[in-house]
Amino acid sequence: MAVRKIVMRGDELLKKKSKTVTVFDEKLSELLDDMRETMYKYDGMGLAAPQVGVLKRVVIMDVNDMFFELINPVIVSAEGEDVEQEGCLSCGKIREYVKRPFKVKVKAQDRFGYNIEVTGEKWLARCLCHEIDHLDGILFLDRVEQQKS
Repeated sequence: MAVRKIVMRGDELLKKKSKTVTVFDEKLSELLDDMRETMYKYDGMGLAAPQVGVLKRVVIMDVNDMFFELINPVIVSAEGEDVEQEGCLSCGKIREYVKRPFKVKVKAQDRFGYNIEVTGEKWLARCLCHEIDHLDGILFLDRVEQQKS
């Protein structure tokens, strides 16, 4: 495992859409392991592959003492509304209030390609939305700007 460099806001890579993962191999496992080490090193609760320079639909999260690895995640349902402050490892110390769904259901795959489903409320829902946004080239600050207009 290795700590990878975090791609910072302003880098055009963070605005690009990530590619679907089709190969579940040792290289993917290495990416997931490196992302985990990187996230913990920088005290994050989630990390998307684009944040370490890889345009693949891969996210990891550690929320409420539960660790998740999600490959090709898709939000299939969302309910309610919740407004809280968010931050991002790619945005430094900036924190802003963002409106997100209170509850979401996500379908994804694990590191071996098996289908999984995660349903989360409050912080888990927020983290799922935040990390999946990264895969579509959206930063939480983009959401803040959308919500102001």
